[in-house]
Amino acid sequence: MLNLKQRKLFFILSFFMGAVVIASNYLVQFPVNFYQLKNVLTYGAFSYPITFLITDLANRAFGKKTARYVVLIGFFIGIVLTLFVSTNFEDIISVRIAIGSATAFIIAQNLDVNIFDVLRNKKWYVAPLTSSILGSIIDTFLFFSIAFYSTDIPWVTLALGDLVVKLIVALIMLIPFRILISKINDITDVKVKKFNY
Repeated sequence: MLNLKQRKLFFILSFFMGAVVIASNYLVQFPVNFYQLKNVLTYGAFSYPITFLITDLANRAFGKKTARYVVLIGFFIGIVLTLFVSTNFEDIISVRIAIGSATAFIIAQNLDVNIFDVLRNKKWYVAPLTSSILGSIIDTFLFFSIAFYSTDIPWVTLALGDLVVKLIVALIMLIPFRILISKINDITDVKVKKFNY
């Protein structure tokens, strides 16, 4: 049973998960038009990796089972609101983006949860980095192939550009992960010595 602070953390993580999914699903429709990156990168690549940070924080705070609930709640918030906010049902690409996002998100985030759980007792950075990298690879391949395969959109180069940014952001996300661990440990009464820092 979660206490008040733990429930608050759970709902904050779930809310932010949904918000990041909505933002990313909207931003992925816009290519980066600077430095000849139009066919290589979308703005969604910069926001989406934050979902892996949220999943990993939930996993560290509550364990695998509760982390899956955060993923599911974020999924439903994100996907339902995406349908109303950024999906144009008259545009097949927009519909495919919603389907690709939903499929890639649920598979990649659950993969992230499982990998993190297996590696949770390694050095503090091993679980979040490994799970985020592998989750990003699966997510990118699934999303771009479902959303843009067999269209005139250069989805392979967009996917590769997106993946490079996701991997860089996964490295950067280690900084807030490390900073937030102590706050999470205080809220969830998890002893720091349990983790291999």
